Amino acid sequence: MGAPPTPVTAGVPLRPNPGVPPAGRALTRPRRRLLAAAAALVALAAVGAGSLLDLRTPTPRPADAPAGEFSATRAYEDVQVIAARSHVAGSPANDQVRAHVEQQLRGLGLETAVQDTVAPEAGQLSGAAGGATVARVRNVVARLPGTDPTGRVFLVAHYDSVQTGPGGNDDAAGTSAILEVARALSTGPRPRNDIVFVLTDAEEACLCGAAAFAASHPLAADGGVVLNLEARGSTGPVIMFETSKNNAKLVDVFGRAAPHPVGTSFAVEIYRALPNDTDFTAFLDQKFVGLNSAYIDGGAIYHTPLDTPAAMDRSSLQQHGDNALGLAREFGRTDLTDLRSGYDATYFPVPGGLVRYPGWLVLPLAVLAVLAVAALGWLTRRSGRASTGRLAAGFGLALVPIVVAPVAAQLLWLAITAIRPGYAELLDPYRPIWYRLAVLALAAAILFTWYALVRRRIGPAALAVGGLAWLALLGVLLAVAVPGGAYLTTLPALAGALGGLVALRTRQTGPWPVVAVTAAAAVGVVILLPTVVLLFPALGMAMGGVAALVAVLLGLTALPVVDLLHPQAGGQRGLVALRARRLAVLPAGAAALAAVVLAGVGLAVDRFDAAHPAPTHLMYALDAGTGQARWLSRESDPQPWTDGYVDGVASVADDFPGLGDGELRAGPAQAANLPAPKLDVLADTSAGGERTLRLRLTPQRAVRLATLHVDTATATVLRAEVAGRQVPVEPRAGRWGFGLVFHAPPAEGVEVTLTLRPIAAQVALRAMDASDGLDALPGFRPRPPAVGVVGSHSSEMLAVARTYPL
Repeated sequence: MGAPPTPVTAGVPLRPNPGVPPAGRALTRPRRRLLAAAAALVALAAVGAGSLLDLRTPTPRPADAPAGEFSATRAYEDVQVIAARSHVAGSPANDQVRAHVEQQLRGLGLETAVQDTVAPEAGQLSGAAGGATVARVRNVVARLPGTDPTGRVFLVAHYDSVQTGPGGNDDAAGTSAILEVARALSTGPRPRNDIVFVLTDAEEACLCGAAAFAASHPLAADGGVVLNLEARGSTGPVIMFETSKNNAKLVDVFGRAAPHPVGTSFAVEIYRALPNDTDFTAFLDQKFVGLNSAYIDGGAIYHTPLDTPAAMDRSSLQQHGDNALGLAREFGRTDLTDLRSGYDATYFPVPGGLVRYPGWLVLPLAVLAVLAVAALGWLTRRSGRASTGRLAAGFGLALVPIVVAPVAAQLLWLAITAIRPGYAELLDPYRPIWYRLAVLALAAAILFTWYALVRRRIGPAALAVGGLAWLALLGVLLAVAVPGGAYLTTLPALAGALGGLVALRTRQTGPWPVVAVTAAAAVGVVILLPTVVLLFPALGMAMGGVAALVAVLLGLTALPVVDLLHPQAGGQRGLVALRARRLAVLPAGAAALAAVVLAGVGLAVDRFDAAHPAPTHLMYALDAGTGQARWLSRESDPQPWTDGYVDGVASVADDFPGLGDGELRAGPAQAANLPAPKLDVLADTSAGGERTLRLRLTPQRAVRLATLHVDTATATVLRAEVAGRQVPVEPRAGRWGFGLVFHAPPAEGVEVTLTLRPIAAQVALRAMDASDGLDALPGFRPRPPAVGVVGSHSSEMLAVARTYPL
């Protein structure tokens, strides 16, 4: 018999290299591997640097910048006034901030008014407080009338802060940015559409200010476009992280009009799935459309006393203002009658702009990526670079780093938090860069180790195809479950498959195969590297495994380039083979050593001190009826300072239902001479088996909130009104079945009407109010300089409760 025919594809002979067994054949076989590797790595590094440089924040403009431009320096003057001290809703400090905001807007000649009302919550922020939530809010609203309006554009930020910090970033950044945008817009030609500036109250408490405006203000009656400005940190790029549904037209405007457009459809998908809310939530509930933006890095200071004006990165403020001004001008001249597209867009940042394409392309592209990878696998087998069995093994083994890297990253963080327990109470370490680099080095070490161990046996080509196959498969799964995130794996898989096909169709010893696979890897770098960088501050180090997963996916897209770092496998014997194996483990060993060193540097550099204190949580609760008092903490593993107050675990659901029903750390405390809120009966009537109580709940001291709960053993609540507003009756499990929470109660008290079905002769009601600050309490010992306050809505709370039988 004669020799079998040589396989031919499109006229090009596909002859296996007889000197190299199948396990040693890669997609590319350059003669000068080190030179090719260096060139490819330099190219990818340049692409990566360009992608990361595109995330840089702009230089702050000076105070003498042109009147029509946004100046972070001018806006920062307002930040210093707004965030001079903590200004929780209802406090005298918040009144002063509101007066300043109102004065600034009136000074621009804008139509300005204060919406003073009682409003229910939006979202789920107050669910732990155990009841229907309302607040007295005072929103500042100003309007720049349009010349020929087709709708209204609303710029929204909240001017209140948490009780534990002055809110230099959250949200003095948004408030000051809006004041500066209003100034810039008022100095130029009037826009076509109305521009409405909404500075909301009680966002930190319950989103009640935004809920009040969106649901009942006359300017909100016809809806419109909302641009909400937030901050959840102190630095970093401003990310457009949330949109209304069917966002394609909105995203198109964002990509064209925002000078620094950073945002991803993946972030929108994730945020929609999380139980997090901002003022934007209240507007979405009322069928507005719009965009929600924030900068989020530097999260260690979030909601803490360290969130001061001095902590703000003015470059982030500049980006916030530049984008808000650009979008306000664009929406101000756009026909707003039809901004709903019928579908969401897929979008992500690239150097120089924002890539975007319609959501209906997501699944077809994912299927195309699968077909392209399948074609690459077929051609790889036809060319003799891998057998069917090796391709199957490459696919199965490629799952190993995908699983191991995120697990290892989580274990690394567990080890670090065991050494430094205070990290458990922070969104992120104060100086997280070393830990982030350690996670990336760990992911690289796992990928390189895996590759060195299986490359010789399975073959570079089979492993490259297997890695791309997982990316393509994940793309299909994401296209079905999380469409906005499918681009993360679909596009790199598609690019990798096309690059591999080009490499196999060109002369294997020339430069073009290396160029093809490097260009394909560059697509993965452009898409996945910024995602890794943005995931760290978005999710915090506690979820660093997600960033490690994406880093490994990036590595899989670049396996043909990674292979160039290794000697050509196969065909070696003796000392040559031994030398090749030793060289193969060098990248893995270097990355593993880097991970250990970087984690160690992080522990050495990011120590708790006076400027970066360990976060602690402490509350004080007094039963004014029994005279019993307790220290309480939500720390799961109390810090040494907190340990001086708490000595066990207890539930306070029966005594203090306004604090929630979870178990807390508790310890005995001296009873302070503090009055409980007063409960007066204004009317008490019965008819048809129902009893109606009209009550007035009046705090006897300056407080942040007041609560009222009804004992389920004595009555069932049928209907409830607070300050003339009906509130939902949603009974809870436990003794206190119905409850309400009133934020920023006025000094004259709150009127509550309850319609009950009595069960006992007397109805038992539990009244509680809460203020902030523990310094004046008996037995309180001030924190040492290196001990701080955790960013929590209940930190430093002082609660006083009493039961009233009626």
